[in-house]
Amino acid sequence: QVRLVESGGGLVQPGGSLTLACRPSEAIFSIFAMGWYRQVPGKQRELVAFKSKGGNTTYADSVKGRFTISRDNAKSTASLQMNNMKPEDTGVYYCHAEGLLIRSADEEHDYWGPGTQVTVSS
Repeated sequence: QVRLVESGGGLVQPGGSLTLACRPSEAIFSIFAMGWYRQVPGKQRELVAFKSKGGNTTYADSVKGRFTISRDNAKSTASLQMNNMKPEDTGVYYCHAEGLLIRSADEEHDYWGPGTQVTVSS
């Protein structure tokens, strides 16, 4: 059973930095796109950053210039470097893998990580 493993969440002061990381729990064939969403109570889950295997990248307007997503396709990992963090960045961050292919003969499926808490507060 493949799952996404997240790390790097925690408490940081405004203006500080955190790095989130995501990896599959076992070796897989490929992932089309990987990224991060975040959610706060009472609001919809929103896209933070997403990056395709070919390098196409999408950022939420609120994080452009502050967050950077990167991927290691060989390791099927994704990282989100978050700089100059603001209180409004607080939320549960979920890793998302779109088009995950466990083996080349399988169908692609989407996976979500369990979520990791990020809190920006003085």
